[in-house]
Amino acid sequence: MKISALILLLSVITITSSASSPDVIDSLLTRLESKRASSSVQETAAEGVLNRLLPFHSHSFLFKIVPKDVCGGKNCFLIENYGENDGPEIMIKGTTAVELASGLHWYLKYWCDAHVSWDKTGGIQVASVPRAGSLPRLKGKGVMIQRPVPWNYYQNVVTSSYSYVWWNWSRWEKEIDWMALQGVNLPLAFTGQEAIWQKVFMDFNISKDELNDFFGGPAFLAWARMGNLHGWGGPLSQNWLDHQLNLQKQILSRMSELGMVPVLPSFSGTVPEALKKIHPLANITRLGDWNTVDGNPKWCCTYLLDPSDPLFVEIGEAFVSKQIKEYGDVTDIYNCDTFNENSPPSNDPAYISMLGAAVYRAMSQGDKDAVWLMQALLHSVPIGKMIVLDLFADVKPIWETSAQFYGTPYVWCLLHNFGGNIEMYGVLDAISSGPVDARISDNSTMVGVGMCMEGIEQNPVVYELMSEMAFRSEKVLAAEWLKAYSRRRYGKTVRQVEAAWEILYHTIYNCTDGIADHNTDFIVKFPDWDPSTIAASSSGKQEKVLLPFNLRPSRRFLFQVTGSTFPQAHLWYSTHYVVDALELFLESGNHLKESLPFRYDLVDLTRQVLSKLANKVYVDAVTAFQQEDVKALHVHSKKFLQLIKDIDLLLACDDNFLLGTWLESAKALAATPSEMRQYEWNARTQVTMWYDNTQTVQSKLHDYANKFWSGLLEDYYLPRASCFFSYLNKSLRENEKFELEEWRKEWISYSNKWQSETQIYAVKAKGDALEIAKTLFKNYFG
Repeated sequence: MKISALILLLSVITITSSASSPDVIDSLLTRLESKRASSSVQETAAEGVLNRLLPFHSHSFLFKIVPKDVCGGKNCFLIENYGENDGPEIMIKGTTAVELASGLHWYLKYWCDAHVSWDKTGGIQVASVPRAGSLPRLKGKGVMIQRPVPWNYYQNVVTSSYSYVWWNWSRWEKEIDWMALQGVNLPLAFTGQEAIWQKVFMDFNISKDELNDFFGGPAFLAWARMGNLHGWGGPLSQNWLDHQLNLQKQILSRMSELGMVPVLPSFSGTVPEALKKIHPLANITRLGDWNTVDGNPKWCCTYLLDPSDPLFVEIGEAFVSKQIKEYGDVTDIYNCDTFNENSPPSNDPAYISMLGAAVYRAMSQGDKDAVWLMQALLHSVPIGKMIVLDLFADVKPIWETSAQFYGTPYVWCLLHNFGGNIEMYGVLDAISSGPVDARISDNSTMVGVGMCMEGIEQNPVVYELMSEMAFRSEKVLAAEWLKAYSRRRYGKTVRQVEAAWEILYHTIYNCTDGIADHNTDFIVKFPDWDPSTIAASSSGKQEKVLLPFNLRPSRRFLFQVTGSTFPQAHLWYSTHYVVDALELFLESGNHLKESLPFRYDLVDLTRQVLSKLANKVYVDAVTAFQQEDVKALHVHSKKFLQLIKDIDLLLACDDNFLLGTWLESAKALAATPSEMRQYEWNARTQVTMWYDNTQTVQSKLHDYANKFWSGLLEDYYLPRASCFFSYLNKSLRENEKFELEEWRKEWISYSNKWQSETQIYAVKAKGDALEIAKTLFKNYFG
């Protein structure tokens, strides 16, 4: 999502009446509560979460749903002592099953030093939980933790493609458990909507075949839904449509059992080409180009139904009604982001208002109580019928400059990740204080916190802290919180690793430059340029910045920032200090080598350090080329290529950094050999070239979804860099101009071939992560 699009919409709005009345929100909450599953169903659902998390403690906890009156009129959980020995030991009460699961998680964290994370970021640490019958007792009457705001929102509209696309029910069940334990009660539920659209459009006399170039392929559905593209990676088989619809029903059923309020999609106006043929008098135009290399209408410029056309509301109402028919009356909250990364046909405020009114009218005619949740604000929606996501509040909060969204209820959101990239990054101080500052500000209309990352399963520390803010009424001291976090995550206190996390807090997790962190490290986001067009002297301009803290006085460091016209990889911290942190991690290795979360963090931190080193080596190599130093170019380019090989070897030591897992999960959903080839092509293409290209022009989105995965480095990023440097070497050896077009032609041909290949990659780790990390540290920093 481009933040500029959100600001554009805000800039044309004038709100004259407040929508922040507590009565409006209270009325909505009361209505949604009436749709919740019964207390017994929710209690059973919470027991299911417990049994899957701690099967040997299935009888140690007793769950009970209580009314809000018990919690002072808010949602809350209460943790109390119960019995001892054989029966339940701890009673957890809560207003919904999400509160019950959150209370369980809170107890496990703060009384048992346990840790819950995604499997792909190290998984859970529950070895510290005492055996059944010996659980820690609470002091006095126990604790009550209230939600300071009603909602904890989760997901981005593209997370479904970058992270969830190949999931089966088993993986979804784990994710919904994770949501409940983290307190998420307002998740997007976008799976399977193409099956609903198929039914709707068939009712409008559009055939299944005529939808083939409307839906995108599985890995690109998020952007087809937003009208950014159509047909790319498709068509969708009936097997895919039926499977995803059944999966969505399982997802919604479990969310409802846990007392969550799912957010369903609604109609934004994009339609198949066939509708224009069936309704030739309808006001249908085309959107502009979105990131194709040559404006090919086969993929770009999706058809758009004008909001003034009567068909707009008719189709939108049919879609909402069809969802209710398929899923039941599970929610009143719908998401629809008009012109997400597309420009509207007109910036006239009257047009934007008319669009907003039509979208909401379609929603409300399908569901009379509909509330619109979106990433922008429109004044044409009735008061109390819109909730806005302050999507990038962790870095660029809009509530501060928009008079609390002009009185409209909003959710303070963490965006954090783009493209599902793997990069250690965060702004922990903003997370630990930002939601509190927003909530207690004058005339605040904040009604929730949220996590809107484009991809999950990275930076677990960021999401652990952000999830806690749903239950924190006061600011968190991040430095102290991190000490407890490392103890919980690894199952014990180790002095060196505590010191390492203190360094990481002040460096990697203290990004204050306001730049959205899309991983631009040169290994995974290789520059497409001609180095001979930039004077060599420009690379020497530097400025020195003194870091404001001194964690290890004997190794104080002046951080040099290159101020050149070279391609710039994002760097916001002293790499020297982070090397120190890695050394401390390695010193902790013998104490923690059996810990899977520690292994994940060790591999991730070593990868981060080596990748940042590779950025410098790349600049050294290009500088050598510009200075016509053949020997230096050979030395530095060889080192860059060796770094890719070494990082690939390192990543192969952990199951969570393997390309094979992504590819095999894609193929597992296929019902036929042709589907298997299509799904694998989708999976390979999304993480590499992404979109269309010509023989000499790469996709504009190439490497947007780059990944540090073993297999991808060795077989994709390494050949690319090797090919580039061979052309640089040839240029110097033969005293000829660098052949940029020839490199592009050779590289793009290789990429397209690789995208269509079917080579099988490992799904199981091999090698000793600690020993390999030690060896690499010695080789590069010893």
